[in-house]
Amino acid sequence: MKNLAICLMLASAVSAFAGSEAVFLEQGKQGLRGLAADRPDATESPITVDKGYWQIETSAVDYTKDFNFQAWTWAETNLKYGVTDSMDLQFIFAPYIEEKTKDGIEDGTSDLIVRLKYNLWGNDGGESAFALLPYMKAPLGGDLSNNEWEGGLILPYSYDINEKWSFGCQLEWEYIYNDEKDGYDSNLLQTAVLGYEISATWGVYLEYLGITGGHYQAHASGGVTYAVTELFQLDIGAVAGMNDAATDFSTFTGFTVKF
Repeated sequence: MKNLAICLMLASAVSAFAGSEAVFLEQGKQGLRGLAADRPDATESPITVDKGYWQIETSAVDYTKDFNFQAWTWAETNLKYGVTDSMDLQFIFAPYIEEKTKDGIEDGTSDLIVRLKYNLWGNDGGESAFALLPYMKAPLGGDLSNNEWEGGLILPYSYDINEKWSFGCQLEWEYIYNDEKDGYDSNLLQTAVLGYEISATWGVYLEYLGITGGHYQAHASGGVTYAVTELFQLDIGAVAGMNDAATDFSTFTGFTVKF
């Protein structure tokens, strides 16, 4: 199963790269917006995908380590489609996850997350942008699923400080199932990210992530992006826990392409 997931991931990357080159040559004619990805940082972009176009955001491989816990996630993908000039529809799914605990190893697919991003302002210019991003997790009954419906609402905001520096932040309310309590919990997540454009192709970011609900979790994150073309971007990043309640460490690498 893992080998199949890796093959699919590589095939997707090759086809995405080929497709991005053709679209890049036509960008001036089509008048597409610049690439605005929800990855690699946790702060989502308020910019939506152009109407009638697709965007693929794939994390080729994720690794997470915590006390007595390790996880590998392969080819988790956010598939987006521009429904209108200010709205896109998103589907998030991971074809293979392997989790290792002191009790053994479990693997399987993820549940399906469906999201709808609606931009309120800033889609086509201006210093700032803001959007509404409600989402729902549909259980698919896999070995790693809790077989419960979950959901939430994300409020992403961005601001261009100048030609090099940018700032983003978001609030997220999530309604998730707690196995230990056999009931639902409400959590509030906060992020703030500072990005810097080193050149036309290279960029870096630093981010803070906080999660309330139970013991407060604080994380620091950072990463690098590389623009192969204006519509195809590679990335790599990591997240480190800043207190005992937070997950110790995770790292990831992937790509974004619009076509």
